[in-house]
Amino acid sequence: LELTTTNLDIGIRCTVTATVQTPGTLTLPARKLAAIVKALPEGMVEVDSSNEQAKITCGRSRFRIMGMDDKAFPALPKCGQQPTFTIHQQKLRSLLRHVSYAQSIEQNRYFLNGVYFTFSQEAEGPALQLVATDSRRLSLMQCPIEASAANELADKSFILPYQTVTELERLLQHPSSIKVSYQDKQVVFELVLEESARENGLGNSILLVSKVIEGKFPNYQQVIPKSSSHHVQLERVLLLECIQRAALVSSLESNTIKLQFNEDTLEISASSADLGEAHESMTIDYKDAPLAISFNSKFLMDPLKAIQDDRVVFEFSDTLSPGVIKTNDNFLGVIMPLRL
Repeated sequence: LELTTTNLDIGIRCTVTATVQTPGTLTLPARKLAAIVKALPEGMVEVDSSNEQAKITCGRSRFRIMGMDDKAFPALPKCGQQPTFTIHQQKLRSLLRHVSYAQSIEQNRYFLNGVYFTFSQEAEGPALQLVATDSRRLSLMQCPIEASAANELADKSFILPYQTVTELERLLQHPSSIKVSYQDKQVVFELVLEESARENGLGNSILLVSKVIEGKFPNYQQVIPKSSSHHVQLERVLLLECIQRAALVSSLESNTIKLQFNEDTLEISASSADLGEAHESMTIDYKDAPLAISFNSKFLMDPLKAIQDDRVVFEFSDTLSPGVIKTNDNFLGVIMPLRL
């Protein structure tokens, strides 16, 4: 049984095991169908269709659902007709996890409401780079890929919408590969399913098709500092815990938190007139002159939660320069400072 749904911006198709007595096609309202199936008792489900209607029976439960002409339903494209690359599902999920939180939700800057996919030809082979920014912070991560059309992909790029990113992260649950094809204004993701998923009744793959955001992604390289005066290695989990505690008393409007770098010590503090103040400290390897720099606490915590490394490198130059978080696995995050 093949199931396909779409809202014209994003579409999904999958197959499930079924005993089909009479082949046919029927279009039903997706939300109502899903609600009914979820509420059905345990047991086999029987579906009979005729005259654009479906009769659904499970045990003593019976439903009759009004449908529509299947010819009005738009067809989804097939993967493989455009330049294609393959990546492991868990790797793509990791890439999205590292950058997706930085997407903008402001509708007046629609070209920032998604994740930017761009391709390059590195010395080691073709590479995929994912970027997201809301103009106050930026996250970027890169990894090598297997591309059947590396030369064609070299100058390709697209912005994947916020809704598609969310749906894709939910689907990327299997330890197998995903094939991605892109051309013009549409991108196709074909997820290969593992044996355990097929044993539960699903078919060999899930197809996700999405429109891309039309617009030019800003030149993000301009906001990445070419060099920084200070480079400090920090224990990621300890830093995150200190920020989380200090942020409990930060102002709700700005979420401001101050990092004070002193010799061998990082002091983390926050205060607000209504709630009071909090102070945390951790030992670090820092020998330069004392320097204080403030950030939005959420903008610091988001990448620290996504990163899996035990240690991160924090780079900065002065009070008004961006802070940069780096890891050993090609992640880079840029955070704009707040005025003290």
